This record gives sequence, C-alpha cells and structure tokens, in this order.
Amino acid sequence: MKTGFTEYRKLFLSTLFLSTFTFGGGYVIVSLMRKKFVDEYHWIDEKEMIDLTAIAQSAPGSIAVNASILVGYRVAGIPGALLTICGTILPPLLILAVISLFYQSFERNSFVSAALKGMQAGVSAVIFDVVITMGGDVIKEKNLLSVILMFAVFTASYFFNVNIILIIVLCAALGAVSAVYRNRKGRR
Repeated sequence: MKTGFTEYRKLFLSTLFLSTFTFGGGYVIVSLMRKKFVDEYHWIDEKEMIDLTAIAQSAPGSIAVNASILVGYRVAGIPGALLTICGTILPPLLILAVISLFYQSFERNSFVSAALKGMQAGVSAVIFDVVITMGGDVIKEKNLLSVILMFAVFTASYFFNVNIILIIVLCAALGAVSAVYRNRKGRR
C-alpha cells in the first residue's frame, strides 16, 4: 500500500479517536480497530487482524498499544507504528494527568462512580462481541487444531486457573510445530 500524508493522518487520527473514546482496555480497542482498519479502510484483512491480535496478546505490555503498533507497522512501516503509538497513548496519558490533579475530588464523586459502573456493562458487551466474532472466525477456518486449541485454552484458563504464561508458551510451541509440519507437508 502506498503511504502518504493522508494515510499517516488517518492512522494517527483513527487511533487517537479510538483511544480517546474507548473504555475497557485492549480487547475493546482491538475490536474497534478491526472495524476501522479491516471493515472501513480495507487496509488489512480479517485473518491478518486475528494474527496481529494474537501477537499483541502474547507480547509484553498493553494489548491496545501492541495491536496499534502492529497495525501501524503493517499499514505504513515504522512511521505508521510511531504514529499509532502516539495516537494510542496520548489520550490515556492526558486523561490520567488530569485525573491525578483532581484525584480526591474524583474519588468521592458519586456521579463518577456511577458512570464507571455503567461503563463496565458496556465493556462486557463489547468483549462478548469480540469473543463471538473472533471465535466464529476461528471456527469458520475449519482448522480442527485451532478449534480444539481455542476451547482447550478457555477451559484451562477459566475452569482450572492455569497460569496464562504457561498457556502462551505451550500455544507458541504448538504453533511453531504446526507451522513447521505444514511447511514440510507443503514441500512434498
């Protein structure tokens, strides 16, 4: 994709807008990034977004920042990654700076407390949407290993409280073995 000032501006403003008006963490912003960059701009496809989300989840740090770096890099290289980092971190940085100045006032304000409680319900709905959409995409791939792995990871994490680091390491190893197997099988 040819990148110019218009694409850079769209990248920065899109991530700035999403980060400014998104509450609930990385999974929420990732679903909105998918709608913006996959559905609206068509800069990346659905499979790439799923892959980028998986990488963002497994990398250290905030999933929102990691996903924006990966999308920005995929769309416009290093300048795109730098722009999306700035667009993603500026709003929370500024909001937290203001809140820290007025922390005690916010802490005791019943309206702020009620607003945050209300946002929790909205965040739950958006995360549910992400699970259904991305889980459905995994099932549509009809890759038996991916489907089994998805349910096994959910079961291990939710019901048995298996450490997420162990799950990530095991999934990475299984993914590597699977990729090597597919490459060797493809050569034959």
